[in-house]
Amino acid sequence: MSPARLAAYLIGTVAALGAAGYVVVYLYRWQWQRAILCGVLLLVVEVLLLGLALFDRIARLERALLRDRDRGRDRGADAGPPGTAAGTGEAGGAPRFAWLEQAMDRERHTFVFVPVLMAAGVALSGVAWAVERVARAAMGARPAAGRRLAVLAPPPPPGEAPELPPRPPLGPPRQPWRRLRRLAGWALLAAVCAGLVTGLARLTQTRPPEHGDAGATTLLFTVEVRGISDEQATLAARQQWERCRDATSLPLANAGMSVLGDGLFAVTIHPSLTAHDTHRLRGCLEDATVDRIRLRVVAAGDASP
Repeated sequence: MSPARLAAYLIGTVAALGAAGYVVVYLYRWQWQRAILCGVLLLVVEVLLLGLALFDRIARLERALLRDRDRGRDRGADAGPPGTAAGTGEAGGAPRFAWLEQAMDRERHTFVFVPVLMAAGVALSGVAWAVERVARAAMGARPAAGRRLAVLAPPPPPGEAPELPPRPPLGPPRQPWRRLRRLAGWALLAAVCAGLVTGLARLTQTRPPEHGDAGATTLLFTVEVRGISDEQATLAARQQWERCRDATSLPLANAGMSVLGDGLFAVTIHPSLTAHDTHRLRGCLEDATVDRIRLRVVAAGDASP
């Protein structure tokens, strides 16, 4: 394998592992847009690696075909002149039999090879039939011959079969430890996959609606803009907040956003949220879907009643 192809495989593998890892991270953070983007990137990288593997396999097949063709051409060149038993030695073709190069003169050749072969088959079939009839007649007339051929009879029923001496099994000796190691590896892989699925399901499941123990929950977040004015940034922050009002298990009816200035915003929610709902709301806010803004939660906590 060439260094460039090896580097492509290495880069693709690292990119696939990174994308798969960030899919899990963003699912844990409840940032669905980023998780979808990483999932699409993972699929693209997997298709790229599959394409590279297919191209390598096709290239190997082409090289094998070229080697076989060159080997056949070399054999044809070394076979000798036409008329020998090995055949002709033309460059660019496989060796051929000498009799194929002879002119087929219909006056001198009768082409009786196939009919003779068919007639020989019919004659041999008749001889085999005659031998079978003679053997059947001899078996019926001479019981001793049947006794001598009794060793070729099928075995008796299981209840009447004699005990056979123990014999070593055919083939190489079995190695049970190798099979146990393979089963242990598959069991470990299944346990790891089950643990990942169970853990991710517990982290991303929707729990029953419930309030926190405090009187209110407060979140402070900043908005970084690119190429837009402060008024547009404030409008984008409000759009993001309105989109995330239904991200929690409880409806955020008594909740509002305040503008503190310099790109800083505050959200106060009554009554307070649980830690899981706060985590979900924080992930939704940071997973901004508005163009040219970046929202970052800088603080989140509960306030006393």
